[in-house]
Amino acid sequence: MPKFFSNKRLIVILISFILAASSIVFSIRIINYSKTPPYLLKLTNDVIGVTSYVVNEPGKLINNGFKFQGELVSTYSENQRLKKKIDELEQNETKLAVLTKENKELKKELQLNATLSDYSQITAAVISRSPSNWQDLVIINRGTVNGVKKNMPVMSGSGVIGRVIEAADFTSKVELISSNSKVANHFSAQITSSNGDVINGVITGFSQSEDALIFGDVSKDSSIKVGDSVVTSGLGGLFLKVF
Repeated sequence: MPKFFSNKRLIVILISFILAASSIVFSIRIINYSKTPPYLLKLTNDVIGVTSYVVNEPGKLINNGFKFQGELVSTYSENQRLKKKIDELEQNETKLAVLTKENKELKKELQLNATLSDYSQITAAVISRSPSNWQDLVIINRGTVNGVKKNMPVMSGSGVIGRVIEAADFTSKVELISSNSKVANHFSAQITSSNGDVINGVITGFSQSEDALIFGDVSKDSSIKVGDSVVTSGLGGLFLKVF
């Protein structure tokens, strides 16, 4: 297809050149021939002008068409390059978000390990969580062969999350403190206020609407503020102190 247009352009240019040369020669001859009526000279020039326009205009259109096609291809290539760049930036942002999240989790685990330096730890991962009991139970990939026992506390980087209620050889079932079970989310706890006072109380339940535990059985005069840290007190024997 491009070869056909190239040959056609060459033919158009050649015809235009021949017509232009013929026009010049013919005009000179008419001018030199004094007996030629002026209106014939004008008519000849008009005919040649119109003919040249008709012959040259397709050539211009073809040239403009090739120019537009080239600009269109260039624009498409630039758009593809920019689209690829945007995709790369989005992938990098996703990777950065994942790495940032992992970094925060690792920092929490390091802080937790420092707090639990006096206790033996068993690292585990959640391998199952039922949608129907999402707030109640999870299954972890550690069991009795790993040293897991019933009623052991289970923690994450944010603190205590539940206790082991069943321990098989290689897996264990963990009841979360977000469960509606009174056994799971009823345990002693304490708050150290901003002025240094220790306030003892009991975790009395879990609010699903606010996604938070409820700290109760405290004196009305207790000075508790938003942001105060809540930890297990060790009373009652369900969880060890300062979890």
